[in-house]
Amino acid sequence: MNKTSYAETAARGIRRVLGSVDPRAAKALIAAGSLGAAGSTLLAWTWTTAFPGDLAVYGYPGGNQLITLALSILTLLALGSALGTSGLTGTRWLVPRGRVRLLRGLALANLASTGYVLIAIAWELGGSANLVAGGWIAGLTVLLPVVGAYSLPKDDRPPTPPRPAPRPVQTGVIFLVVLLGLLVADFGISTGYAEEFIGFCLAAGFAGRGLAASGVFERFSALTATNRPATACACLTAAVLFAFLQTSDAYTTVADNILIFATVALGLNIVVGLAGLLDVGYVAFLGVGAYTAALVSGTAASRFSSVVLPFWAQAVIGVLVAVVAGLIIGAPTLRLRGDYLAIVTLGFGEIFRITMNNLDGQSGPQITNGPEGIYGIPDLRIFGYDFGQTHIILGHAFGRFANYYLLLVAVTALVVFIFSRVNDSRIGRAWAAIREDETAAEAMGVHGYRFKLLAFGLGAGLAGLAGLAGLAGLAGLAGLAGTIQGHLTSTVTPDQYTFSASAPPNSAFLLAAVVLGGMGTVSGPLLGAALLYLIPYKLQFFADKQLLLFGLALVVMMRLRPEGLIADRRRRAELHVQQSRPAEEKTARSSALRRTGSSGWGSRTVRRRGASSRG
Repeated sequence: MNKTSYAETAARGIRRVLGSVDPRAAKALIAAGSLGAAGSTLLAWTWTTAFPGDLAVYGYPGGNQLITLALSILTLLALGSALGTSGLTGTRWLVPRGRVRLLRGLALANLASTGYVLIAIAWELGGSANLVAGGWIAGLTVLLPVVGAYSLPKDDRPPTPPRPAPRPVQTGVIFLVVLLGLLVADFGISTGYAEEFIGFCLAAGFAGRGLAASGVFERFSALTATNRPATACACLTAAVLFAFLQTSDAYTTVADNILIFATVALGLNIVVGLAGLLDVGYVAFLGVGAYTAALVSGTAASRFSSVVLPFWAQAVIGVLVAVVAGLIIGAPTLRLRGDYLAIVTLGFGEIFRITMNNLDGQSGPQITNGPEGIYGIPDLRIFGYDFGQTHIILGHAFGRFANYYLLLVAVTALVVFIFSRVNDSRIGRAWAAIREDETAAEAMGVHGYRFKLLAFGLGAGLAGLAGLAGLAGLAGLAGLAGTIQGHLTSTVTPDQYTFSASAPPNSAFLLAAVVLGGMGTVSGPLLGAALLYLIPYKLQFFADKQLLLFGLALVVMMRLRPEGLIADRRRRAELHVQQSRPAEEKTARSSALRRTGSSGWGSRTVRRRGASSRG
């Protein structure tokens, strides 16, 4: 017997043993383990404060113990009937596909997060002797819910349409879920050390998988699809409230950078996700906007230091210059397809960087100061509101980075609105047709060249321009984000805008954010940019290995979820057509049998009898 046979035999034995456990005993294991894990957070897990996170104190949870406590409470709520109550997920409405998968996901999340912390304590402090009673209790009790959850029989079921609820109830549910998501995101961004952040990521990953498998995300997605205005208001409210939750500029700066790159990634998503054009030099448009704003900002390092324009004028000029750049690169090259177009756009990105380097007064005219860049860019001032000064709003002090955060929230909201409108319009359908088959689309009357040019920009479209200027489009979006970025960083250099680098912005980062988050969606690039910026920022050992991180993430995504973390309905159907056909055929057969009022065996018997009688 080979190793594979031994492994298969062991797996079958484990499944047989777990399947023989009484469901009531399995639920008791889940309840006891969750209560024990929650109680362990009130005890010390180690004897020394050398491990970060206040894990050596008694009486209250700290650091990673908060994650264990939250997951234990969620597991108890998901269990429901084991406690003699219906629980939050006892209804079929919230968990349409069954709650066993949800219990398994939460149990695995608690095991992975807590187990990682305990292993990290033993590894970093020099052995398991550094674990005290609370740590051992936590390690043993998080195992019990996993055993209990996998001992329960599967309760998979096809989702049923939810009962109609009043509109205010639906709106309240959306606001509640979005605000809970805000608290989770704020905890992840505010983690103070790498061990806590890794534990948070493990918990969020396994718990998210359980929520997705049980149909919770699917149910909430259907709810938001029928309440788009309420969803938009809830997301905007949560984004603004994030600034009120911060007590320092450290994590607000992280949020600023995430919003800048997420906004640019959303523009690239139209080019790549909707129109199917592989643009790997898109970061150059971000640089165009940043350099344009810097040159007319009034800084002494600018060649045109005597020109001081207000923000709205800088934004308009930055957008228009990006539009021209989009026309220059798009007009002669968009007749190319596939890899050839990618090579040309890559060349454009490098040409932009080299040009900015050469405009130093020696290799070319003195405009950009060459590698030194343009520095000392002053802060924005809009309607008398100085973004560089501290302001008190509703009793909360907003510093420089919080001021820019609110501005970026407004710009991102505008971009999301335009993206949503364009995606649902005739233009969006034309882009989808070009992405699927350009030749067939042109045969049906879609002007491929014109719509591909339109997919390279948005700036002129914002101003309502028509004709050729409106065809440059989405480059202006990056130009607008670059305008704000120049003032936020106060320095613009050519090395900031490359294809790949150890830190964003770069074209590889933007493309990976779109693919990882989900091409063709609104929230996908926002989530992808947040993850790809936050993970290297929190895990410093990944700072110089960003491309490795991108590559591993994309390989895993292509294997497990090729449509991205947030899947577009159309793309999910395209990528899983072979998987959906057997399910659709099975559903069709079941429906046909139900209409006959008998099982498959009985139907065959009736048909035989009918044939015999006719004979």
